[in-house]
Amino acid sequence: MDLTPLEPWIARKIGATGALTRAALTAYQLAALNETLAWVRARSPFYRERLADAPPTLAALEDLAALPFTTADDIQAEPLRFVCVSQSEISRVVTLDTSGTTGHSKRLYFTADDQALTVDFFRAGMSTFTRTGDRVLILLPCARPGSVGDLLAQALERLGAEGLCHGPVRDVTATLDVLARTGAAGLVGMPTQVLALARYPAQPEGLALRFALLTTDFVPRAIIAAVEGAWGCVAYHHYGMTEMGLGGGVDCVARRGYHLREADLLVEVVDPATGVPLPAGQSGEVVFTTLTRRGMPLIRYRTGDVSHFIPGPCPCGAALKTLAHITHRRDNVLDLRDGDALPLCALDEALFALEGVIDFSASFERRPSQDTLRVCLAVHGDESVMRSRARRALLDLPALAEAVAGGALRLVTAATSATHVPSPLKRTFNDGRVTCGEVGGIFPSQMT
Repeated sequence: MDLTPLEPWIARKIGATGALTRAALTAYQLAALNETLAWVRARSPFYRERLADAPPTLAALEDLAALPFTTADDIQAEPLRFVCVSQSEISRVVTLDTSGTTGHSKRLYFTADDQALTVDFFRAGMSTFTRTGDRVLILLPCARPGSVGDLLAQALERLGAEGLCHGPVRDVTATLDVLARTGAAGLVGMPTQVLALARYPAQPEGLALRFALLTTDFVPRAIIAAVEGAWGCVAYHHYGMTEMGLGGGVDCVARRGYHLREADLLVEVVDPATGVPLPAGQSGEVVFTTLTRRGMPLIRYRTGDVSHFIPGPCPCGAALKTLAHITHRRDNVLDLRDGDALPLCALDEALFALEGVIDFSASFERRPSQDTLRVCLAVHGDESVMRSRARRALLDLPALAEAVAGGALRLVTAATSATHVPSPLKRTFNDGRVTCGEVGGIFPSQMT
């Protein structure tokens, strides 16, 4: 099995001689961490105050656990107080809409050098499955310089491949036509949008896809299986978020979890309630610290994503850690009346496993006597049949079945013909007070 190309890339970045070792990487990370802490204390008004009581340097990586977290609300409230360079050095500003408690949008600032680090990571990560001469269809925002699709295209060019900047899917048939006409060997896109392409009934002739990289949102195993089954390609996961600088980690050929860009990011998994770092094998919230970013470094940023480090070596032979595929976000879990928890990913696996399901929305409404969960599906096939199949699949989930049987929850399912393209936004539970017709552009003809 081939070693992840991230390992020799990271070895070169940290100046390691010979094979990369955890000891060499740990020493590099500690030095880079202390340099970053000194940088933000000197230049960021936010961290100058937040770290006022912290020791001037850390003696070991474990000492990082004593430092306070940074949250999305912190960034929303005063983003410019994080910035460590003059505005003239900022080359890219990304504004993210958010439902955080402040009600403000979240703004992230990057220098040209910060974005160059991302391009370099994309180049190394894409080399896992991209060959010289490949054409790769990029189904991510591409229009603006410095956008994720633009950076990915730059990375592919450095590999001797060609990135075809398409943008998010707007018309399924048009995008499939581009895939066929260009002879693309791979694509990079959002899970539900790629699923809509893979499950479109009229597939064009001449598709030559060898790989698909799914990114920007949680990737259900059911979608991986559907994409691979439809096209005979190999599907990989990428983990990243804007706060990370867009790139965080990517599968190796073993495809059991992400290898991380450990020269640029220090990643922890912590207990969400106590904040205590957890050992490998225990699930918690992913937290990261940037080690090489200069425009807007982040210290112990809470992502809200849930995962764990996989114990033991990776089958590919890497010394790098392996972060298990993200399962869900902490805020994408319903607390049912009987005390059980229902994460959105449980619905993902149950519903996307049904042939013909393209997308769904789920909304939840809490009432004094009985809660309501509405699930509205976009499907190919008979709507009544698909609605019944979906209901049976959902009631196979023990927590949901128990709540419905006990009268604590009313389950409403609906289905309509798939006429829309799934939204590029991350999926979440919606406010149950809206109708299914107002959620996700789905207008069901029947509900049960």
